[in-house]
Amino acid sequence: MNLEKVVFAFTIILALTLNFGFFTGDIGNAAHHNVYELYAAIFVNAIATILKFGDRTHMGAVLLAASLVADIQLVAAAGVWVFAVHVTDIGLTPATVASIVSLAGGAVIANTISVSLLVIETVMLRR
Repeated sequence: MNLEKVVFAFTIILALTLNFGFFTGDIGNAAHHNVYELYAAIFVNAIATILKFGDRTHMGAVLLAASLVADIQLVAAAGVWVFAVHVTDIGLTPATVASIVSLAGGAVIANTISVSLLVIETVMLRR
């Protein structure tokens, strides 16, 4: 068993599950979306992106692109959250929460693509 591949797959799957955990819930209800779960998703996605830099294959390039998309979406969601709560007096209105969750939803799709590609690559491996 290759420990590097285990850590790589673990990180990609953890990124998806954390992101999905934040995404799940009523789209306009801030109580259903924990800010710490969003930041955990950002942190794990960043680690997954860093781990993907070493792969020089075409599949590695696609995995890196999907990971970068997820990173951008999650950082944008955190930016909207910070802007709404700390910069303006808007706060977490249902419309603001919907924007944050929608951005996180885009990251869920990008992470799903990464996990799907990981599964496809694993199935295609020949012993």
